[in-house]
Amino acid sequence: MRLSRQRWRRTGRRQTRERRPMGEQVAWHVELVVKPGALEDLQALTGEMVEATQREPGVLSYERFVSADGLVVHLYERYTDSAAAVAHLRTFGRQFGDRFVGLVDRTRFTVYGTPSAELRGILDGFGAIYMAPFGGFVR
Repeated sequence: MRLSRQRWRRTGRRQTRERRPMGEQVAWHVELVVKPGALEDLQALTGEMVEATQREPGVLSYERFVSADGLVVHLYERYTDSAAAVAHLRTFGRQFGDRFVGLVDRTRFTVYGTPSAELRGILDGFGAIYMAPFGGFVR
């Protein structure tokens, strides 16, 4: 099932809404538990990761959130398509993977959208749960 999103289009002097497919965007939410004593190192590494990821094409959102006690971190990432997500994961693995897994334990990895077979092959290794589009829109 293909869902749609709306965008504004000018027709003459008035604006109308036009529906269009959500596209191939893929996103994920990851829940992590910070290993004891690792929060400062994780914060420093996060700064490096954010700086590097800002230069990657196809990354729409790359956000990190931490609980008040510093024990739990949530990641939210969104990509234009599966190819951009694959490129990011390959770069991430080369540059940051070993350091990152030394600082956290992953407790949940939820993927939103319709990832390609190649991307699924990578995400399956993280124990990903897949959530297919069911309704809604993207602006």
